[in-house]
This record gives sequence, structure tokens and C-alpha cells, in this order.
Amino acid sequence: MTTSVDPDTEELLTLLEDEYARTIILETYREARSADALSTACNADPSTVYRRIDRLQDHGLLEDQQRLDPNGHHYKVYAARLEHVAIDVTDDGFDVTLEYTEEDAADTFTRLYEEFSG
Repeated sequence: MTTSVDPDTEELLTLLEDEYARTIILETYREARSADALSTACNADPSTVYRRIDRLQDHGLLEDQQRLDPNGHHYKVYAARLEHVAIDVTDDGFDVTLEYTEEDAADTFTRLYEEFSG
């Protein structure tokens, strides 16, 4: 018996299977991290990390935030949005449900302020 999987579901599952993507999610779950820090954590080239960051953002699993360094320059850090993944088997195939972290009001205000003032 052949079971077809929705292309979006298959792409998401393939992404979550990727070691670099999983490391990025784990490293950014509690604290936002820069691409350089993620490159070090993954032991991978920055270009590899940026490709994973882009794919994770495309699926809504990672968000970027602007930060201001002491010299007045802006830089991005990344924070995981993924809280929970559930995969259910149904008569029609696989049903993947994602739960995302919620941003509190103070974080929302800070993010919006930094985006508008930057």
C-alpha cells in the first residue's frame, strides 16, 4: 500500500529531521541567539545556518528580532516559536499539528519599538 503525504507536511517533516534545524530550534528555545552563535552551536558554516534559518522562518518555526549593540549597530537574533509538534495517523495520511510559543505583551512592545526605531 502506498500512502501519499501532503507536500507541505513532507517538507516540514524533512526539515524537523535535519540535525542543523533541530539544533537551531533547541539553541533558540530559551534565549534568542545570533547567527554566529548558531553557526558555532551547529559546527557549520554561516551559509548553512542561514539556509536553515530561512527554511525554519518559512514554516513559522523561528522568528528574528532586532537588537542594538553598545556601538549603536543593529543585528538580528533568532528565537524559536515552536512549542510542540504532534503527528497523528488518519485514514487520509498524516496530520501534523504545531503549537507555537506565545509572545507576552512586553516582548511584543519591545519588538515593535525596535522595528520602528531601527
